[in-house]
This record gives sequence, C-alpha cells and structure tokens, in this order.
Amino acid sequence: MQNLNQTICTRCVMDNTDSNIKFNNNGECDYCSNFDKNIKPKLMSFKTSSNELKNIVKKIKKQSNKDYDCLIGISGGVDSSFLAHYVKKELSLNPLVLHVDTGWNSIESVNNIERIIDKLNLDLVTIVVPWKEMKDLQLSFFKAQHPNLDIPQDHAIFASIYNYAAKNNIKYILTGGNFSTECIREPLQWAYHASDLLHIKDIHKKFGNDKLKKFPMCNIFTYKILYRFLKGIKVVQPLNYFDYKKEDSMKILENEYGWLRYEQKHYESRFTKFYEGFWLLKKFGFDKRKAHYSSLILSNQMSRDEAIKKLEKDPISERDAKNEFSYVCKKLEISEDELNLIMNGKNKSFKDYKSLFLIIQFFAKILLFFKLESRLIR
Repeated sequence: MQNLNQTICTRCVMDNTDSNIKFNNNGECDYCSNFDKNIKPKLMSFKTSSNELKNIVKKIKKQSNKDYDCLIGISGGVDSSFLAHYVKKELSLNPLVLHVDTGWNSIESVNNIERIIDKLNLDLVTIVVPWKEMKDLQLSFFKAQHPNLDIPQDHAIFASIYNYAAKNNIKYILTGGNFSTECIREPLQWAYHASDLLHIKDIHKKFGNDKLKKFPMCNIFTYKILYRFLKGIKVVQPLNYFDYKKEDSMKILENEYGWLRYEQKHYESRFTKFYEGFWLLKKFGFDKRKAHYSSLILSNQMSRDEAIKKLEKDPISERDAKNEFSYVCKKLEISEDELNLIMNGKNKSFKDYKSLFLIIQFFAKILLFFKLESRLIR
C-alpha cells in the first residue's frame, strides 16, 4: 500500500522505492519513457517480421546435433512451460529440456513439469544442485542481510543451463524471457545481478562454512563472451515474436496439460515465494510486483487500477507467510528465533560487498547505446 512519502508513476505503478526513478512533468516515470522509446518499437518489429523467427528456426535445425535442435530450461512456471509448448507444437523443433532442482520445487512446479514433458513427449535432464552447498550459500546471503536472497538459486539455474549447452555442443538456448511480461527490469537495489560470481564468492567467503565444490558456477564474462563468441552459443527468446499474453498462455496450459497456477510470478519456487512475498517486502520495503504489474500495464494486459488494487494486499496471506517462514527455517536447519534475529538485523545492499557492478554497468551502457539492450539497468 502506498504511504505518504511515496511518489507513484501516473501511467504504471513503479514508485520511488526505486531510489533512482525519475519522473517527467506529466508524472510518468523513466521506465515508461524507455518502454516507448526502446522497447515498444523493437517489440513491434519482432511481431511484424514473421520471416525472422522462421529463419532462426531454419538455422537451429541446420546446426542441431544428432539428437536435439536446442536446449530449453523449464521451472514449471508459465513462461518456461509455454515456451516448451510453443517450441514443440508451433515451431516443430525437438528441444532437450533441462530442469535445475535447487531443492525448492513447489507441488505446482513438479506437476507442471511432469505434465508438459509427458504430453509433449520431450526428453528431460534434471541437474540436482548439491543441497549442502546450496543451503550453505543461501544461509550466507541471509547472514549478509542481502536484499536479493534469490541470487544463489538464480545463479545455479542459469549456470547449469549455459554450462550444459557448452559441454554438450548445443548451439542454441531458447528461453522464456520476453518483453511482454518483463519489459521493466527490477532495480538492482531490489534484485542485483545473479551472474556476478565475484559478488557471490565474496559473500560466501565472509559468511559461509562449507566449500562450494560442485555448485554450478558461470562467470558473466564466460557466458557473455566465451560461450557466445568462441563456443558459438546463441540465445533466442521466441515469445517475443508474437503477441504473447500471460493469461491466454495459462489457459492454454491448463486446458491442454492440466497445468497448475500459483499466486505470483516466480512463485513456482517455494524459496522465491518466501523471498519475494515476505523477506524483500517486510524487511526492505521492496515489492517486486510493482515491476511485474507495470510490465503488464505497458503491454496492455492489466489496467493500472487493477494493479493498484492488487498492491493494496500483501502478495501472500499472513497464514501463508507463517507457513513459508517455518518451512524455510526447517529446510535451512535454523530456528525461527535465528531467522527473526536476522530479519531484525541491519539491512545491507549489494554495494556492501565486492562486485563487478561498475564493470557490468559500463558494458550495460554500451549495449544500451548500440541498442543491443533495451531495458533500463540501474
């Protein structure tokens, strides 16, 4: 719910809980102006260029290995689930599907992956992250009082996917990333880069207890430069090439696969549900739904009034919050008193630890200048 010190955009629902946000004379934020200037034209060009995706599919088929055309990751969430459906049924590709089990799958996630894989007759590879190492790294981020507790989980997922593709000579990775539901990038103070390995190692060195021997790792420059230019791995986002609507996609998944819904974006992970629905909001005052809903507003999938009404309520109920709090404590083998003590500790930011922030921002500005990146990064 908005307080008296908050200034909210007159067009979307982003506000000054992002301390770097800027507003024009009409009260519209710079996320909205960036959407109009950089994202909307690109989205329109994708949708009107029907041959572009066809040509990409031809290249994928030409460079496929003996068994598979490409690699896609699946979490059981809407975007990755619909991607599997679209890639197999609409693009007639034969993908290898990879799931990274970080130890936090929800019932909905497990159901959705099984239904999609079985009905589409796809091959699935599951990489299980060593739980002892996963737990130790996640506890390190708790002790660091870090806003983005999801960095360990996110890093494990993307590192596993890129490393698998490189190791098995798969040239194309297809992802569910898209502008329609993700045109507004969450501010870095809410969600710092999960790809910054220096940042991860510094926090673990300060607060961790166990060595990370088998935890999946991939430096940002490894997958951005080495894998891209030396290994020839290309990343494609097929959902950008048509009018992707979240609600329509969920209905298709429900009707054709018995796919199960969950409360908010990314809540197919029990840990992410706790982190976004409780930790980030209650401890830091950051509500990721503002970015998620604002993306839907700008892509005409949600009205601003509807978003404001949804934001008046907490993302998870008080009962759910208590259940998730207890579940996280049990999984991480800490007492509720210990977690409460951490919750009440002094908040930190990613800037309190070593990072590649300045280098990443430098290259991000270059990408934005040459229009190789469209979303604001700050």
